[in-house]
Amino acid sequence: MVSALHASLPELGERMAQRIRSDVDAYKDESLIPFDSLRRSCTANADLLLNQLGRAGAQDPSPARETGRLRAEQGVPLADTLHAYRIGFELLWTEVLAEARTHPEVTDAQLVSHSAEIWALFGRYAEAVAAAYRETTAELTSRRQARRSALVEALFTGVIADHTLWEAARELGLPDRGPYVVAAAAADAPGEEPLAGTETALRQARVHFAWRLLPDQQIGLAAVPTATAESTCLRILRRAGARVGVSPCFHSLRDTPQALRFARLALAGLQGTGPGVARFDDNPLAMVVAAAPAEAAHLMEVVLQPLLDLPAAERSRLLETLEHWYAAAGSATDAARSLFVHPNTVRYRLRRVEELADRSLSDPRAAADIGAALLAVRRAGVSLEPLNGAGRKGAV
Repeated sequence: MVSALHASLPELGERMAQRIRSDVDAYKDESLIPFDSLRRSCTANADLLLNQLGRAGAQDPSPARETGRLRAEQGVPLADTLHAYRIGFELLWTEVLAEARTHPEVTDAQLVSHSAEIWALFGRYAEAVAAAYRETTAELTSRRQARRSALVEALFTGVIADHTLWEAARELGLPDRGPYVVAAAAADAPGEEPLAGTETALRQARVHFAWRLLPDQQIGLAAVPTATAESTCLRILRRAGARVGVSPCFHSLRDTPQALRFARLALAGLQGTGPGVARFDDNPLAMVVAAAPAEAAHLMEVVLQPLLDLPAAERSRLLETLEHWYAAAGSATDAARSLFVHPNTVRYRLRRVEELADRSLSDPRAAADIGAALLAVRRAGVSLEPLNGAGRKGAV
């Protein structure tokens, strides 16, 4: 009986392939799974099963594993692959029953035994298909991730030719033209992902992005074609609870390295030690100060050293007043309100700053010098907070 089925293997493989193509949607696309490839797979698997019938011990399931590997490479869903495998087994069992009817010597007991054997084989070989499919999928995923990582690295370092930029964009799922932004988030420990969960949120918001994890930072490139997309991206970054710097928008991927520098400067200029998002464009002067720490330290000494040499309480009181005055756009009244002091107190302290700095805050150039030096003071970590309650209402 088995030998007769073996003789009709080519025809059996053809019919299996036709049935699978008819019944399983994923197999209907000739460009995805050529019919010749499907027929060869069906024939090989049928041959494997027929050779195993009535024999003790497990046979090499290489055709089953090859089916799983090939379908994973073709992108056929595993569920459809196993469905097709079951259809092939059912058709083979139908052929076994039909052939048995032509052999009176084949008893019902033998058919029951063959039925149990065939479905046991189905379970064993379906496991082989699934195992090979998962192994191949994991390998392909690892390769894609490695390639994506290499492409992202190439974009951030600029080691990519202009004519391949669009190919990199396509493979990373990014548009080939901006606007884009770059984000840089500080990691608390090497290899830690400060923006964990952000990728899922961005994907759900349909913001296209590409990330790379470095020992001390997580850096990312996101497409923000509209103001709404940019706002959404920033909102998601803020929810991450990390310290993040964001570059200005830019339009060509060849400018990604410069944008990364801007994002890192924004991160370096982020105030405090807690989480937050700093955009380079929100305070360009602070970013310039952060970009040149040695020059900023010299500026601080040249402009504000006499003030910095004061006793801690007075120094902190004057620095805090300056901070509030700049935040209030030069309004002594508004600064006084936020400091809980009288406006005349603010004016007195500002005159004291002018005397120490030998510069007038009414001179735009001098005000710019003092403002930049104040940013350098903040970056250097000099306290701007009042000491022992100094600076509160009634304090001079």
